[in-house]
Amino acid sequence: ARSNGKRGAVSQVVTDRGRGEAEDRDSRGFGGQDRGRSGDEAKMSYSRYRSRSRSVDSSDVENPGNNLFVTGLSSRLTDRDLEKHFSTEGEVIDASIVLDPWTRESRGFGFVTMATLKEAERCIKYLDRSVLEGRVITVEKILLTAAG
Repeated sequence: ARSNGKRGAVSQVVTDRGRGEAEDRDSRGFGGQDRGRSGDEAKMSYSRYRSRSRSVDSSDVENPGNNLFVTGLSSRLTDRDLEKHFSTEGEVIDASIVLDPWTRESRGFGFVTMATLKEAERCIKYLDRSVLEGRVITVEKILLTAAG
């Protein structure tokens, strides 16, 4: 193979160009932070940003006990059907069935929020192991824990 004096110059330009692009990417920092920050400074800034962006601090979350977790739901069931079933034991604030994000089909469980703790306890007592749309459902209290 023939040696060409230009070959070294071309590889030097390619190497410098590649390094320049990498430096540009790194200098932007994680999450589009300002140029010139070190990796540690960018990470610290990002974690501070994340903690401020939460709308509700986990230590402020209260669980009055009126939130119920319902499993064993039929795929044919609608939010309205679930609400109707639970309204036999009290006022339903919210009833929602969890759907698969891609198929939009029921995942077989949902959540019901009753107006009072007493009504929620009545639902657990009388609707747990009840039959809804030909399926036996389970009703449990949701236990929220504050993560530190």
